[in-house]
Amino acid sequence: MVGKVVTVNRKARHDYHILETYEAGIALTGTEVKSLRAGRANLQDSFARVENAELFLYNMHISPYDQGNRFNHEPKRTRKLLMHKKEILRLLGKSREKGLALIPLKVYFNDRGKAKVELALARGKKVYDKREDMAARDAKREMERALRGKM
Repeated sequence: MVGKVVTVNRKARHDYHILETYEAGIALTGTEVKSLRAGRANLQDSFARVENAELFLYNMHISPYDQGNRFNHEPKRTRKLLMHKKEILRLLGKSREKGLALIPLKVYFNDRGKAKVELALARGKKVYDKREDMAARDAKREMERALRGKM
């Protein structure tokens, strides 16, 4: 039920093994929502963390709204993510495992017009994992090219 996708964290799938994905709401101010609707957001280097049984998103950049006045928002402020308490506590337990991180994959508006973040529980890839993925992708591309040539 993904409506309008605002931004996608392409680097996340390159740098991490995605184990599970979750959907969370975001607590935003008015100018942040308007800026998101204009598609002016960036998830590069952003991550989520559980603190005091609450979930927060760090380093997500939402550009200031052009028509915003002195009440415009801080672009990289920490934003609260909205999930059920049980889900947050489950994430806390899993993210405490060695090497696991909470990484936002995309920000979008659902069918009801609410801003949502798709979070992933992920483990960082090693350099050789990235090389294997690139080799597999290249091999697949070569097979597609060869099959297209025969038809």
